Amino acid sequence: MDRPDWDEYFMRIAEVAAERSNCCRRQVAAVIVKDKRIISTGYNGTPRGIRNCNENGCPRCNSSTPSGKDLGECLCSHAEENAIVQAAYHGIAVKDSILYTTFSPCLLCAKMIINGGIVEVVYQNRYTIDDVSLNLLKEAGVRVRALSRKADHA
Repeated sequence: MDRPDWDEYFMRIAEVAAERSNCCRRQVAAVIVKDKRIISTGYNGTPRGIRNCNENGCPRCNSSTPSGKDLGECLCSHAEENAIVQAAYHGIAVKDSILYTTFSPCLLCAKMIINGGIVEVVYQNRYTIDDVSLNLLKEAGVRVRALSRKADHA
């Protein structure tokens, strides 16, 4: 029997959660785990009560603005942000947890991860503008690692 290890298990769940994203540009998800138990999930998209990105809810995402440009104009919340906020909304502490994410975190999400007390970030794909965020996470003592996938599950 070929069972996924814990990292693969949680990352596969993040991959499925990413399919819930309503972002027109990139589907991303995060899963927060403590003691091998999922305590929160999140995916990127417009805030609660706002028209979905794929329904013209975010003008930036529905434009031809290049990736990484005018990010301050994007109305969407990031997957890591949503997972952390969702935990807070339900009164669940993320301190001493592990965050699995389909893309390495941006700077804003890195700051939330640090201040939330998350101790490790495991990511699947590297976000192209994350050098500062990855260095900040490492400086803060947050373990960061890329998940290397088995060839048959890639």
